[in-house]
Amino acid sequence: MRIVQISPYSWDAPGGVQVHIRQLSRQLRERGHEVLVLAPGDQPGFREDARIVGRPYAVSVNGSVARLCFSRRSSRVVAKALDTFVPDVIHVHDPLTPSTSMLGVLHKNAPVVATFHSYFARDHVEGRAYTALAPLLRPVWRRVDRRLAVSAAARDSVCSRMGPAAIEIVPNGADVDVFANAQPAALGGGRKLLFVGRLEPRKGFPVAIRAFAQLAPDFPDLRLVVVGDGEDRRAVELLPPELRARVDMLGKVSYEALPTYHQAADVFISPATGSESFGIVLVEAMAAGLPLVASDIVGYREVARHEREGLLVAPSDPTALAHGVRRLLERPSLAAALGAAGAHRARSFRWDRIVDRLERIYDGVMVRERRVRPPERARPVPLSVDGAPVAAARWSSTVDEWVAQAEG
Repeated sequence: MRIVQISPYSWDAPGGVQVHIRQLSRQLRERGHEVLVLAPGDQPGFREDARIVGRPYAVSVNGSVARLCFSRRSSRVVAKALDTFVPDVIHVHDPLTPSTSMLGVLHKNAPVVATFHSYFARDHVEGRAYTALAPLLRPVWRRVDRRLAVSAAARDSVCSRMGPAAIEIVPNGADVDVFANAQPAALGGGRKLLFVGRLEPRKGFPVAIRAFAQLAPDFPDLRLVVVGDGEDRRAVELLPPELRARVDMLGKVSYEALPTYHQAADVFISPATGSESFGIVLVEAMAAGLPLVASDIVGYREVARHEREGLLVAPSDPTALAHGVRRLLERPSLAAALGAAGAHRARSFRWDRIVDRLERIYDGVMVRERRVRPPERARPVPLSVDGAPVAAARWSSTVDEWVAQAEG
């Protein structure tokens, strides 16, 4: 099967959707499918099996910064990519975002499967704007052949604006075995809280810092390990010097190294303030056997259940977060039970299960479409020859030719 995966967000920026597409594409290729990824990016060309279709611009939205791409040039590049590759299925992600995925829907030449990842609360500024713009987005919505959502929160968010529709929930997948079997990083002695995420308002890093300030005097061996970077990194300056020395600010780390920090930690905290449609960071922590203390928000409730895989506490409340962590530090048996239950639940998010479902969905839309390719598009550019994969550079040079034509 020839499948196009389209990201609306910059391939060079950290984010759950980009990680999802990278891992999904790798899983599909391992099963013998030919996959082309289209995404915005800082530098033109072809890398990491993705074709960069245009330079992104930054947009502050929903407590985060999204880097999107929607231009006449990128529209031509997307259209030409689809015509050249001749996919059997186009899988777009967050296609109502004005970026590359929306362009993929508008230029579709195959059945379109769309996954909705985002959650917008109706009482937030961005949520009200989304509701107001919904009539303008419905033509794109109607061109999608099969609609998926990563959670009930994401499904309800889009359906409340677009109207009732059949949407199947297919959650994000995770490399469960990688997190379960990693060797622990060398972080020294003492007990460790682990925070993983972009240091931006919606992730609640200042909440984590204030909670740590409450816990540190009573637990002198406790350290806070922070993986991620962003504008909220300055929140660590709220701590007095003696406590600041017990915070390990690791910045961005590679995805390959990430599980080693999970294995070196004792408790995982995720004090997101809201607007999370799913909790992939929770799944990864559970896969590593870590007990959780996380915000009691809609997206997280579908991943970890209170008192079963973790403790869910009031969002934006440092005292509530500290109280949850304190329970786990003072009751090792509870921490162990939650960690074991989380490890068991994480296996339901294994990629093999997710890809099985997606393959059936792809087959279904192809059968329903029963489309006939025009003769001029009957010979797609190959990604393999005699069973051997074509090098990225070869595909890149082919694509670069039509990029130059599009720009001309």
